[in-house]
Amino acid sequence: QVQLAESGGGLVQTGGSLRLSCAASGFDFNTVSMGWFRQAPGQEREFVAAVSWLTKGTYFADSVKDRFTITRDNAQNTVLLQMDSVKPEETAVYYCAASRSSVRLTTSEFYDYWGQGTQVTVSS
Repeated sequence: QVQLAESGGGLVQTGGSLRLSCAASGFDFNTVSMGWFRQAPGQEREFVAAVSWLTKGTYFADSVKDRFTITRDNAQNTVLLQMDSVKPEETAVYYCAASRSSVRLTTSEFYDYWGQGTQVTVSS
């Protein structure tokens, strides 16, 4: 049974840091790309960051470049999203997702599995 379990969400002040974690099980973690998306109330789900299983390359939305970091630990079947210098407009539910693809990782349609999400609230 495929499971993606996010953790680490919560309340953080503007300019602060938060680290999200996603624990994966039920599939071969070494051959899936992992991504993070977010969805704010009343808005579409948007891409945040991803890491390719094939190239180990990382991808970021322009809005989070140089502030967010994504890393994967294949030994622990986890992917982390380090969020620094967070902004109030980044308040959203953050979702972990897994994709068998190694390309088009910024597109949600290319992801096969999704977690339930974790709430991140950035106070101003």
